Amino acid sequence: MAISTFDLFKIGIGPSSSHTVGPMKAARTFASGLIDRDLSSRVTHVRAELYGSLALTGKGHGSDTAVILGLSGHTPEGVDVDSVPSLVEEVRSSRTLRLGGPDGPSVSFDPAVDVDFRRKESLPDHPNGMRFVALDASGVEVAAKVYYSVGGGFVVDERAAGADRIKPDDTVLPYPFSSAEELLGLCERTGMSISALMLANEGAFGRTPEQVRAELLEIWSVMRLCVRRGVMTEGTLPGGLRVPRRAHRLYRQLGGNCDERGLSAPTRVDPDPMHGSDWITLYALAVNEENAAGGRVVTAPTNGAAGIVPAVLHYYLHFSPGAGDEGVVRFMLTAAAIGILFKQNASISGAEVGCQGEVGSASSMAAAGLAEVLGGTPAQVENAAEIAMEHNLGLTCDPIGGLVQVPCIERNALASVKAISATRIALRGDGSHFVSLDKVIKTMRDTGRDMHDKYKETSRGGLAVNVIEC
Repeated sequence: MAISTFDLFKIGIGPSSSHTVGPMKAARTFASGLIDRDLSSRVTHVRAELYGSLALTGKGHGSDTAVILGLSGHTPEGVDVDSVPSLVEEVRSSRTLRLGGPDGPSVSFDPAVDVDFRRKESLPDHPNGMRFVALDASGVEVAAKVYYSVGGGFVVDERAAGADRIKPDDTVLPYPFSSAEELLGLCERTGMSISALMLANEGAFGRTPEQVRAELLEIWSVMRLCVRRGVMTEGTLPGGLRVPRRAHRLYRQLGGNCDERGLSAPTRVDPDPMHGSDWITLYALAVNEENAAGGRVVTAPTNGAAGIVPAVLHYYLHFSPGAGDEGVVRFMLTAAAIGILFKQNASISGAEVGCQGEVGSASSMAAAGLAEVLGGTPAQVENAAEIAMEHNLGLTCDPIGGLVQVPCIERNALASVKAISATRIALRGDGSHFVSLDKVIKTMRDTGRDMHDKYKETSRGGLAVNVIEC
């Protein structure tokens, strides 16, 4: 299995990579398949069935909206987030949609009926299962397809279920690795850094080094604009919990400044030694409030944990002398290497292993990226990643009201600070440590397997049932 840096960092839409981005991609794939197989002329009605975690928290995560957009031909990276409400309202009011895009056939689709949340049922291969059905004028099934959203916006169909294949396994990487031990061995034998190895591996996906750098800086630009929009927007988050946005107020309290590209570096001198921590919190809150509002975000590696890598990157740029674009590229490549290990050997899906797989893996990725750009050796980078993940083990996914708001937004802020602390601990050492990253990843996988389903993005346990909604 070959996974690219750009499989982990993808431009998309909030509030969830598994419950919004994944269903949108699956719905669009289903619609495109009907058109490609010349079946669309026979189709007069389409339906979507959501199972397991998708059914239980899909309403709060915007899964029904995602299905509408995907069947209508929109992509997570391309849809105009400001136009989403009007696009969805048009389908709801007309009870029809254009299958596959504006030039596609008009088919019957009433979201209130045709998005079926089957809360008491699950499909066999993953908690995030969905089934799409196309019918003709007589109500006879023309086609049906099952998909699984396996975390981070990755989608597989029932034939590949359990494999999580992103790209055929015939991709030949110059520096393949399936464990942190193998990754460190490659670095030792070649004398290359982790980011250099990852840059070389991206060539197997048809990208030159210059293209990799340009694409990563474009992703970074989207992250920066997400933070900017987050700190400039006031009000209350959608969904019924009436959660107020806090990034804007904190930004003003810190004396922040914005330009057209994003936040400028903090300039106000503050005697409080924890002043920098407040800025890290700000960066993460801004991203995850935008995510909760359905804004444009980057999976890193998921939407629910999308604020951690951007927050730590902002910290690097604003608080580290000599930081610049080249460091951003190296940071993201290194972070992706760690994310690949989690994706291959455990999971990044909250519905599969709890929030340890989302926030935990993101904190680990960010710690690794920061350690490299601050001059850490590969062993220190691996140590930083291990420390960050070790202290997120057992973290449950228990969103109140099925919304990616409480405790998700603050959780990103705290995990960002934790990533920086993990880096600082690792850089004070020589890279040797008692617990390896591979052992921590295995422990996370085993813990997720043992974790009760009610703590895995179902809103049936933890804070989701112990906090009274008024």
